[in-house]
Amino acid sequence: MAFITRNASGEITAIYELEQSGASEYLSIDNPELITFISQSTSNNDIKTVLSSSDVALVRVLEDLINTLIDNKVILFTDLPIAAQEKLASREQIRGHLNPLDNLMPDDDEGIL
Repeated sequence: MAFITRNASGEITAIYELEQSGASEYLSIDNPELITFISQSTSNNDIKTVLSSSDVALVRVLEDLINTLIDNKVILFTDLPIAAQEKLASREQIRGHLNPLDNLMPDDDEGIL
């Protein structure tokens, strides 16, 4: 998600990775209005902000993909580089400390599994 500011005409004037004073409205990174703003922007900072906002969601997708490949025995956990094994194990351990009820809703807010 990206936090935005608008001008008096309601057009996006700036985007931020974090909520700012005057920028409390947030849009999904796939919002057509945000995509149009980025495609017309000449600021590398705007593009970097949107990419950074999407990184967290992409990390979760990749983590789920890796776990699916392992679960379906397409790859073995031990096939991964040691650093990747350590990061995945650490995230799984941290997620294990969540209240079991926290896992009833998916992280992507698209509804119930």
